[in-house]
Amino acid sequence: MGRDRETQKPQQQVSYTVEQMVAVNPYNPDILPELENYVNEQVSSQTYSLDANLCLLRHYQFEPERMSTQLVARILVKALMAMPAPDFSLCLFLIPERVQMEEQFKTLIVLSHYLETGRFRQFWDEAAKSRHIVEAVPVNCACEWLIRGPNAGFEQAIQAYAIHVLSLTYQKVPRPVLAEAINIEGLSLDKFLEHQEANCGWILEKSHGKGQLIVLPHNEFNHPELKKNTADSIPLEHITRIFPILG
Repeated sequence: MGRDRETQKPQQQVSYTVEQMVAVNPYNPDILPELENYVNEQVSSQTYSLDANLCLLRHYQFEPERMSTQLVARILVKALMAMPAPDFSLCLFLIPERVQMEEQFKTLIVLSHYLETGRFRQFWDEAAKSRHIVEAVPVNCACEWLIRGPNAGFEQAIQAYAIHVLSLTYQKVPRPVLAEAINIEGLSLDKFLEHQEANCGWILEKSHGKGQLIVLPHNEFNHPELKKNTADSIPLEHITRIFPILG
């Protein structure tokens, strides 16, 4: 009797996360609702999963009639926030051309181009005109300067990317150049610089006739060092062996 009762016990159902479902069976059409819900969860909780988003876009390729352009736009906004990673291009390859021709997607493609080419002033101007698209991802409070990438609010993620680009290019950045790149001015910029100086190794200095300069931390790109290439060099002792032959 005891054994019979044990065999009659219902099996416990195992629950999987979306990432686990994508890893185990990414082409199962039954997970499409979970993938769609997960996009909204990424927006509301400020998390990010490129694999899950690519999986959803592939499902939309197989079932285009089920495609939600709103969710696709949110995926692209999150991918923009992941720059300099190539996530935006990876997602765009899976979106049909007819969908890309819609106005909101053309705008996102333009924004991506501005970021890739470092045209930050044009980016912020275009983003301001398209707030209904980019504000799918909420803005964090202004004090959270250290939040970066796709886990941040939209503006913070783009500001972090702009700083990344500047740090690869400049040893010292004039204050107006920084202000334009991260779209912050006045007292907000003062507070931001104070935070970076205290926590990120930035140095603020005044230049004669040029206003304030921001000295960025050293890295291998803004302070390159000449490295001796020894791969093709010939040891001196090998050369001395040749002299008797030549003589």
